[in-house]
Amino acid sequence: MSNDSLPENKIPVIRVPAMHADQNSGGSIFGGWIMSYVDIAGSIPALARVRGPVVTRAVDSFEFKKPVFVDDLISCYADIISEGKTSLKVKVVVYAERMDQGEMLVIKVTEAVLTYVAIDENRRPKKLPGK
Repeated sequence: MSNDSLPENKIPVIRVPAMHADQNSGGSIFGGWIMSYVDIAGSIPALARVRGPVVTRAVDSFEFKKPVFVDDLISCYADIISEGKTSLKVKVVVYAERMDQGEMLVIKVTEAVLTYVAIDENRRPKKLPGK
Protein backbone atom coordinates (compact mmCIF):
# COMPACT_ATOMS: atom_id res chain seq x y z
CA MET A 1 0.00 0.00 0.00
CA SER A 2 1.40 3.38 -0.94
CA ASN A 3 1.94 5.92 1.81
CA ASP A 4 0.72 9.33 0.67
CA SER A 5 1.27 12.39 2.83
CA LEU A 6 -0.97 15.08 4.20
CA PRO A 7 -0.63 18.44 2.43
CA GLU A 8 2.12 20.55 3.93
CA ASN A 9 1.36 24.00 5.34
CA LYS A 10 -2.41 23.39 5.12
CA ILE A 11 -4.97 22.83 7.82
CA PRO A 12 -7.83 20.41 7.15
CA VAL A 13 -11.27 22.00 7.33
CA ILE A 14 -12.67 18.83 8.95
CA ARG A 15 -11.18 15.84 10.76
CA VAL A 16 -13.42 12.99 11.88
CA PRO A 17 -12.91 9.36 12.90
CA ALA A 18 -14.77 6.62 11.05
CA MET A 19 -16.83 4.58 13.52
CA HIS A 20 -18.47 1.14 13.51
CA ALA A 21 -21.90 2.72 12.94
CA ASP A 22 -20.60 4.15 9.64
CA GLN A 23 -19.62 0.74 8.26
CA ASN A 24 -21.39 -1.00 5.39
CA SER A 25 -21.90 -4.76 4.99
CA GLY A 26 -18.75 -4.96 2.85
CA GLY A 27 -16.56 -3.95 5.79
CA SER A 28 -15.68 -0.43 4.65
CA ILE A 29 -17.28 2.92 5.43
CA PHE A 30 -20.44 3.93 3.53
CA GLY A 31 -19.69 6.18 0.56
CA GLY A 32 -22.60 8.40 1.58
CA TRP A 33 -20.95 9.02 4.95
CA ILE A 34 -17.84 10.29 3.18
CA MET A 35 -19.94 12.28 0.69
CA SER A 36 -21.70 14.13 3.51
CA TYR A 37 -18.41 15.20 5.07
CA VAL A 38 -17.05 16.22 1.65
CA ASP A 39 -20.09 18.47 1.16
CA ILE A 40 -19.69 20.01 4.61
CA ALA A 41 -15.94 20.51 4.04
CA GLY A 42 -16.53 22.12 0.63
CA SER A 43 -19.09 24.50 2.07
CA ILE A 44 -16.66 25.92 4.64
CA PRO A 45 -14.43 27.91 2.24
CA ALA A 46 -17.55 28.77 0.19
CA LEU A 47 -19.26 30.25 3.26
CA ALA A 48 -16.11 32.19 4.17
CA ARG A 49 -15.79 33.60 0.64
CA VAL A 50 -19.48 34.52 0.31
CA ARG A 51 -19.75 35.75 3.91
CA GLY A 52 -23.29 34.40 3.91
CA PRO A 53 -25.36 31.36 3.05
CA VAL A 54 -24.62 29.00 0.18
CA VAL A 55 -26.34 25.95 -1.24
CA THR A 56 -24.81 22.97 -2.97
CA ARG A 57 -25.72 23.23 -6.65
CA ALA A 58 -23.82 20.30 -8.12
CA VAL A 59 -21.32 17.58 -7.51
CA ASP A 60 -19.17 18.00 -10.60
CA SER A 61 -16.95 15.02 -9.89
CA PHE A 62 -16.50 12.52 -7.11
CA GLU A 63 -13.95 9.73 -7.06
CA PHE A 64 -13.51 7.14 -4.35
CA LYS A 65 -9.85 6.19 -4.76
CA LYS A 66 -9.40 3.87 -1.76
CA PRO A 67 -11.74 2.51 0.92
CA VAL A 68 -12.06 4.02 4.38
CA PHE A 69 -12.23 1.66 7.36
CA VAL A 70 -13.38 1.82 10.98
CA ASP A 71 -10.86 3.74 13.13
CA ASP A 72 -9.42 5.66 10.16
CA LEU A 73 -9.15 9.37 10.89
CA ILE A 74 -10.23 11.29 7.81
CA SER A 75 -8.97 14.77 7.04
CA CYS A 76 -10.77 16.89 4.43
CA TYR A 77 -8.91 19.68 2.65
CA ALA A 78 -10.95 22.16 0.63
CA ASP A 79 -9.95 24.96 -1.75
CA ILE A 80 -11.91 27.25 -4.05
CA ILE A 81 -10.72 26.53 -7.58
CA SER A 82 -12.93 28.88 -9.62
CA GLU A 83 -15.62 31.54 -9.30
CA GLY A 84 -18.53 32.70 -11.43
CA LYS A 85 -21.05 35.50 -10.88
CA THR A 86 -23.09 33.74 -8.20
CA SER A 87 -21.29 30.43 -7.78
CA LEU A 88 -17.93 28.92 -7.01
CA LYS A 89 -16.30 25.54 -7.37
CA VAL A 90 -14.50 23.88 -4.49
CA LYS A 91 -12.12 20.95 -4.71
CA VAL A 92 -12.10 18.65 -1.70
CA VAL A 93 -9.39 16.05 -1.11
CA VAL A 94 -9.81 13.48 1.66
CA TYR A 95 -7.02 11.54 3.35
CA ALA A 96 -7.28 8.68 5.82
CA GLU A 97 -4.74 8.21 8.58
CA ARG A 98 -4.60 4.51 9.42
CA MET A 99 -2.54 2.41 11.80
CA ASP A 100 -1.00 -0.61 10.08
CA GLN A 101 1.16 -2.92 12.16
CA GLY A 102 2.15 -0.09 14.48
CA GLU A 103 2.92 2.34 11.66
CA MET A 104 0.78 5.33 10.64
CA LEU A 105 -0.17 5.29 6.98
CA VAL A 106 -1.67 8.23 5.13
CA ILE A 107 -3.84 7.33 2.15
CA LYS A 108 -5.60 9.68 -0.28
CA VAL A 109 -9.09 8.18 -0.33
CA THR A 110 -11.39 10.63 -2.13
CA GLU A 111 -11.34 13.65 -4.45
CA ALA A 112 -14.35 15.73 -5.42
CA VAL A 113 -15.32 19.04 -7.02
CA LEU A 114 -18.57 20.69 -5.93
CA THR A 115 -20.39 23.85 -7.01
CA TYR A 116 -21.91 26.15 -4.39
CA VAL A 117 -24.25 29.09 -5.07
CA ALA A 118 -24.50 32.19 -2.90
CA ILE A 119 -28.11 32.90 -1.91
CA ASP A 120 -29.97 35.88 -0.52
CA GLU A 121 -32.65 36.00 2.20
CA ASN A 122 -35.23 34.77 -0.34
CA ARG A 123 -33.01 31.79 -1.27
CA ARG A 124 -32.34 33.26 -4.70
CA PRO A 125 -28.86 33.35 -6.23
CA LYS A 126 -26.93 36.52 -5.45
CA LYS A 127 -23.69 37.96 -6.77
CA LEU A 128 -20.50 37.00 -4.98
CA PRO A 129 -19.15 39.87 -2.88
CA GLY A 130 -15.96 41.65 -3.97
CA LYS A 131 -12.74 40.21 -2.62
